[in-house]
Amino acid sequence: FGSSPWARTRCSPVQAASPRLGRGRQYSAARLARMSYETADSQKEEFRKYLEKNGIIAHLTRVLVSLYEEPERPANAIDYIKKYLGAPTGVDVEELRAENEELKRQNLELEEKVEGLVKQLQELQADKEEG
Repeated sequence: FGSSPWARTRCSPVQAASPRLGRGRQYSAARLARMSYETADSQKEEFRKYLEKNGIIAHLTRVLVSLYEEPERPANAIDYIKKYLGAPTGVDVEELRAENEELKRQNLELEEKVEGLVKQLQELQADKEEG
């Protein structure tokens, strides 16, 4: 069970949830509920720490304050937030992916052509040195 909340109890989630199966332990419904809340709370706290550590909370706060301080509310708040965060707007992602694939294909063809030309040049130089 690795890093799961049940790893500490050395029993499965089913055993941990069952008042009779938990390796001989009997849990009251209140204890099971408290364990569930503790797990959920610890996961929320861990996620909150992750967001804070990576500066996400501060950045989102700046975005929301900026939106709040706008004299006129934008028609589309999501586009405003995307623009504030620097995301491109009005871009067709599928078109960009197709273009990227085409450019990769062309690049591969050109690399193969260069490789062939280099071999041809080496052969010509070897022939010249022999002759």
